[in-house]
Amino acid sequence: MPITIADVAIRAGVSKTTVSRVLNGKGELGQATAARVRAVIKELGYVPSDRAVGLARGRARVVGMLVPSLTWPWMGEVLQGAVDVVESEGYGLLLFTCNRGDESMRRFASQVSAKSFDGLLVVEPEGTLDYITALHDRGLPVILIDDRGHQPQFPSVRTTNRAGALAAAEHLLALGRHRPLVVTGLHRFGCTSERLDGFAEGYARAGLPLDPDLVVEGDFTLDCGRAAAQRLLAAGTPFDAVFAHNDLSAAGALQALRAAGRRVPEDVAVVGFDDLPLAAHTHPPLTSVHQPLRQMGEAAARALIAHFDGTPLPDTPTVIPTTFTVRGSTAGS
Repeated sequence: MPITIADVAIRAGVSKTTVSRVLNGKGELGQATAARVRAVIKELGYVPSDRAVGLARGRARVVGMLVPSLTWPWMGEVLQGAVDVVESEGYGLLLFTCNRGDESMRRFASQVSAKSFDGLLVVEPEGTLDYITALHDRGLPVILIDDRGHQPQFPSVRTTNRAGALAAAEHLLALGRHRPLVVTGLHRFGCTSERLDGFAEGYARAGLPLDPDLVVEGDFTLDCGRAAAQRLLAAGTPFDAVFAHNDLSAAGALQALRAAGRRVPEDVAVVGFDDLPLAAHTHPPLTSVHQPLRQMGEAAARALIAHFDGTPLPDTPTVIPTTFTVRGSTAGS
């Protein structure tokens, strides 16, 4: 059986509270008592758990993380980045999703009330901003990841959506592609407007403003990319490139083009956004704006844990830049 704090207390002839005070350096204790407790700890080989020490210090040694859903294509990369840091620092991670709407939030609220975690990483689920703000105002450390609404009251980690989309435009223009189909994300998301603005800026600089008929709102799914390309192909509307706001919708456009007998990249060049593992396995492999998803999770978790150790939370956003990965969908083999 593992040695417990109760075993130490019995052998040393003191209370469990006294053992806890010795472990955590808290409270007024005589030198002889403290030395006796430490000698028993050594004799019995008692090793306090990180969680036990944390609770004694008024901390759970657990990081909470609230996300909309694990079905989002890039969520796994962000989560893995956070987990890598949290576990390496001896903390646990308590993950909450909003898959069940109000029921999910009630369960989350019960864990908040129980003080089950010391701080919160958030990929903001829709409709939760007021509640998260209230938690932050009451003193709970909160860091937003992918701050889609640009909430200045929170520390945040984000990427360069606009610059990434501008790079996509410059790449397509260098290939001589002047009529791009743009499959956006949902307009209510900040990343959608940033990506659309950056891409439009690149074409405007070249004296080629985007054709409004070639800008189609999507919802970040495979189906929306496929449907947008199919609709223009069926209407006979000419386009020589596709810029989709995520890799899934770009993959859908690739499917529609292949089904219609259009060659990629010879007839139509295609660029996605995110650079998920999927991008290297489409046909042809997908050129994509690389979003530093894992690094964003790592940076947010690192800042939160540093705060637990006394470092102030950053008062300006942490920005990790996008990069650009060229593959066969824009550059033939």
